[in-house]
Amino acid sequence: MNRIFFVIVLILMSVKTKAQIHEFGVFVGGSNYIGDVGPTDYIAPSDAALGLMYKWNRSPRHSWRISYTYGKISSNDIDSDVSGRKQRGYEFENSVKELSLGLEFNFFDFNLHEPDLKMTPYVYSGLSYFRYEEKRIENGRVYTGDGAGGIAIPMVVGIKTNVIENFIIGFEVGARYTFTDNLDGSNHPDYEELSFGNLESNDWYVFTGFTLTYTFGNKPCYCAN
Repeated sequence: MNRIFFVIVLILMSVKTKAQIHEFGVFVGGSNYIGDVGPTDYIAPSDAALGLMYKWNRSPRHSWRISYTYGKISSNDIDSDVSGRKQRGYEFENSVKELSLGLEFNFFDFNLHEPDLKMTPYVYSGLSYFRYEEKRIENGRVYTGDGAGGIAIPMVVGIKTNVIENFIIGFEVGARYTFTDNLDGSNHPDYEELSFGNLESNDWYVFTGFTLTYTFGNKPCYCAN
């Protein structure tokens, strides 16, 4: 956690404040996972997720964004509508610690130096690095191994507004496609004989919730240099 804060502080210090506006704030919401254990719902936040984010607004239409998010993920076959999973009865818990960097695009102009009320849908994507615990399930029992790292592609849609002066409130849903199939213990690389489920499909995790950011910095010049 301390390393994440250090990286964010370095980025804030390296940005010139004379030519753009900045946002710093929090994400509060829930998380869920999509994989080989439990229900197959795509958006069903069942565990808590919290995060920090910083945005560097380069124009009224796009911003560079960096965020750190922590969320729990868990699932239980008993809650599934798939009869085979319900009879199998597996369950697991894990956690995801994600550092994400990418570009946020607004569908409408979102110039924060204009006093009128503004609202816009937006999308965000980029690249995420996350940490999690390797799992394996053997005879119905979950075994936890060492921590591991992975890469994910975030695909986020949201809507935001400036209903409070200097503050922006938003709501977003963000699915992350990972390059691992073992968030749930279904496909541990060192225990291939214990693998189950769809081995051709990697796991996903989803963060759903609200954002609140505070804006600061001098009025930007959105013209070409």
